[in-house]
Amino acid sequence: MTVKTPSVFVIEDDFAVRDSLVLLLRAEGLRARGFASGVEFFDNLPNEPVACVVTDLRMPGMDGIEVVRRLGELRGDAWPIIVITAHADVPSAVELMKAGVTDFIEKPFEPHRLVETLKGCVGRMHQIGTEMEKRAAIDRRLEQLTARERQVFDALTAGLSNKEIAVQLDISPRTVEIFRAKVMTKMEAANLSTLVRMSLGQA
Repeated sequence: MTVKTPSVFVIEDDFAVRDSLVLLLRAEGLRARGFASGVEFFDNLPNEPVACVVTDLRMPGMDGIEVVRRLGELRGDAWPIIVITAHADVPSAVELMKAGVTDFIEKPFEPHRLVETLKGCVGRMHQIGTEMEKRAAIDRRLEQLTARERQVFDALTAGLSNKEIAVQLDISPRTVEIFRAKVMTKMEAANLSTLVRMSLGQA
């Protein structure tokens, strides 16, 4: 499955700035959509696994710092955030970086800098999206395991030998071998190291 180009959401209360940013990003081949406020954005929160957000810092109702905090709680690292502001100051920058923003850009800014930063975010989001798809595929395979196969999977990835698993589950080593083969097939794992990486979310 191919990860589609992630969206970029622009939160800016100044219509002229918001409109020009959206047009600029679309001209660069990015999927962009604008919101007039943080409240409007969260009231219509797009249902996308990965996306990038560009938000102004000083806005009425809900400021950029609150947008960053709420988005972090809802989407975590899957949605990189870039903050733009004409009121940059050291305390705000420090607070935003601690809150997890990807970049902090002062107005007036050069359009190409924002575009390049966003393209970097899109590249990162493609990686995040691919990792999420791999994790979902592993979860689907895990769901296909029977209760006993899942026990064997957990024991194998915990580092237990066939004999140790046999003792733990009170079955014969030969039966463990049969279940182990079924687990490897269902999980589409070529070897034990691949199976362990799957359990760690690294496959």
